[in-house]
Amino acid sequence: MRSKNEEILKRIVEIINDSYYQGEASPSMKDIADSLDISLPTASRYINELISRGELEKDSRYGELRTPKIIRDSNTIKCPVVGEIACGTPLLAEENIEFYVNLSKELFGNGKYFILRANGNSMINAGIDNGDLVVVRQQETAEQGQIVVALIDNEATLKRYYLDRRRKKIRLHPENDNMEDMYYSSVAIQGVAVKVIKDLK
Repeated sequence: MRSKNEEILKRIVEIINDSYYQGEASPSMKDIADSLDISLPTASRYINELISRGELEKDSRYGELRTPKIIRDSNTIKCPVVGEIACGTPLLAEENIEFYVNLSKELFGNGKYFILRANGNSMINAGIDNGDLVVVRQQETAEQGQIVVALIDNEATLKRYYLDRRRKKIRLHPENDNMEDMYYSSVAIQGVAVKVIKDLK
């Protein structure tokens, strides 16, 4: 009987997690009871047991049931690491996702982000060194002086963005005194760099 009880408790957690990650509303007590073919009072006892164990929480405002996994994931942004970004001469962008990391919404706010690994030394004066992880907020526009990921002929590069009105060109400025600015009629902005993750020396 004990093993059966544990199995039902496990299934309740799975039902709640599945609903959340499929974008559905939190299941009601009746939904859970119907799914497991048990009575409402029995479902209530199981849910109270999970709450007492700390394996389930009930939102005080909306009454939604949430597992620790849901609570943790709702406070983070799932962010893909999508390869390297050229900080010297442009390098073919690698769109294959290597893995995912969770970013705190408290630090980054809402929005879509991706991470690219800096490769080269063209942005060293901006504090971006070879091998650093650059957190990029996805957007198609940028303000003067922002550091952007720009796509040029299907090649990505990380540079500071300026609109040169005199030349009627876009100027991509490397933060390295030994490198020259690059001018283009148009570039496709993929996002704006917002933070750098690096190892301390």
